[in-house]
Amino acid sequence: MTSDVADPAEVVGIAPAADAGFLQRHGGTIEYVLIPGAALVGALAVFGVFVALFGKNPLDLYFYMYQGAFGTWFSWQNTLTRAAPLILTALCTALPAQLGMVIIGGEGALLIGALAATSAALALQAMPPLAVQIAMVCAGMIGGGLWIMLSGGLRQYRGVNETISSLLLVYIALAILNRLVEGAMRDPASLNKPSTREIGAANMIGSIPGTDVHWGLVFGLIAAVLSYILIYHTTFGFAARVAGGNIRAAKIVGLSVGKLILTICFLAGASAGLAGMVEVAAVQGRTNANLAAGYGFTGILVAFLARQNPLAIIPVAILLGGISASGGLLQRRLGLPDASVLVLQGIIFVFVLASDALYGRIGFLKGKS
Repeated sequence: MTSDVADPAEVVGIAPAADAGFLQRHGGTIEYVLIPGAALVGALAVFGVFVALFGKNPLDLYFYMYQGAFGTWFSWQNTLTRAAPLILTALCTALPAQLGMVIIGGEGALLIGALAATSAALALQAMPPLAVQIAMVCAGMIGGGLWIMLSGGLRQYRGVNETISSLLLVYIALAILNRLVEGAMRDPASLNKPSTREIGAANMIGSIPGTDVHWGLVFGLIAAVLSYILIYHTTFGFAARVAGGNIRAAKIVGLSVGKLILTICFLAGASAGLAGMVEVAAVQGRTNANLAAGYGFTGILVAFLARQNPLAIIPVAILLGGISASGGLLQRRLGLPDASVLVLQGIIFVFVLASDALYGRIGFLKGKS
């Protein structure tokens, strides 16, 4: 007679093989979640030590950070409002990364997009609000797209490092904004803080019904999903990833690398330019120095923490938006400077860069015994 009950020794022998097969199939995915998560936890721990040195309780710090970011519906709305531009500026770094390019000029594209959108709104004041809003979206995206495409063009045709050029273009964009806002585009009524004229209440894009979160969040979600589809489910995206993996091989097989670089840089800049348009049409109502709030630089951190994955950018942007939103509560309850969250962001960035060396080196995630 034979028994249907498996021998325990056989079970023990089969289970490791099954686990090994699972890890071989999904180890890479687990890494993409585990390593950034560990980097984030490590950064929070170091920040807690930093705060403890100033006589504050780290547990109180974490509690108020959670309360300020996600503790109430008001906190959630504040977090989502801050996450909207972060999604769009993170795409400005994530899209060129598919080609192996490191673009860190999202802040400049945001400012140029804001200027272009404001100019369109002021030039079309007599048009219906919907037409003005569409014109603002187009102007912002084209302005930001051309700005980052300039960095791509310098890389392709002059051999200029795109990281350096995109960063320098941020300061050029800021200088252009200050020059125009304090000069040709200045509203004479703006005495204390130079600003352009208002685009008009009718031309603002408003909030999602039932919330205080503006429509920029929806723009960001749509842009992230479309970017994911473009990169992972189209011929163009496949060509971009091939070129990013080995640009010499891409040229040998006949891919137009120059066209890929210019196109993807334009799309990246258009995303950040749309963020600038959103900040004007949903928050500021005009262009002024307040637009240089650092969303473009925080977007770099979001993109790196998300491993340049457009869909992963969404939850990471919400998390970083929450950290930023909690700054005010930390200042009121713990007496910490509002800029303390910037210190935390810097620590997170260092941990994320350091953790990059761990990918592919964790033995048990490869299914090894």
